[in-house]
Amino acid sequence: MSTSTIELRAAVGTTPRTGHYHMSGLLRSEWTKLRTVRSTMWTLGMTIVLGIGLSAIATAETTSHWSTTSLASRAGFDPTNESLIGVAFVQLIVAILGVLVMSDEYGTGTIRSTLAAAPRRPKVLVAKATVFGVVALVVSEVVSFVAFFLGQALLKSPTPHTSLGSPGALRAVVGAGLYLCVLGLFSLGLATIIRHTAGAISAVVASLLVLPLVAAALPSSIGDQVRKFLPANIGNSLTSLHSGAHQFAPWTGFALLCVYAAAALLIGGILFVRRDA
Repeated sequence: MSTSTIELRAAVGTTPRTGHYHMSGLLRSEWTKLRTVRSTMWTLGMTIVLGIGLSAIATAETTSHWSTTSLASRAGFDPTNESLIGVAFVQLIVAILGVLVMSDEYGTGTIRSTLAAAPRRPKVLVAKATVFGVVALVVSEVVSFVAFFLGQALLKSPTPHTSLGSPGALRAVVGAGLYLCVLGLFSLGLATIIRHTAGAISAVVASLLVLPLVAAALPSSIGDQVRKFLPANIGNSLTSLHSGAHQFAPWTGFALLCVYAAAALLIGGILFVRRDA
């Protein structure tokens, strides 16, 4: 038995003699792996810095140029969405982190040690998704709320600004964090299916960046309907106070994104059980 397998058995609270372990041990093991990987800390740090920083830059820029802004742009201005603009930029970072949580273990071969220590594969996947989901949710909500408050502070009069008490504002701020979390879980599911970092990241990039371009190239009668179902469009509907003509209602879109994530994790879980490590 390898040293890494023995260490993982200790982390999940099992021994070669009994083979028994509990979900609490698996959760501790996944938390240890997540927080001790350098790329995880860098990725979470980039999410925080860029999510808040880009929102601050956007709102400060809007304030400085408000006097020269056209009447049409002023009429359609959404101060809540403006202060959450960083979410659109960090969504890819969170999605990539979701990929790495699973694909890194396949890339390094440590998935074999993990499964030797904890052979019940569905429980391993549940533990990974739970730990990552909690971390992603906490970080995403912190970024969302800080970006909102900082952005509104920078949107000085006469630039329109808002507060959490305004209709739809709290929903948009909370929804931004929920969107990033579920998008990350969707990416984790894709990584479980594909099992290769480059392939899974390519699939994520395609869903977030390539498919919207493809939809834009289609006739508007078709493209508008396709865009409704794309993750990035769902995220935009959640962070905006008013849904567009070709968008789902915020929570309807979020429910659809949850279906995407659940389907990816379910298919990934089935393949995770059936395939060799």
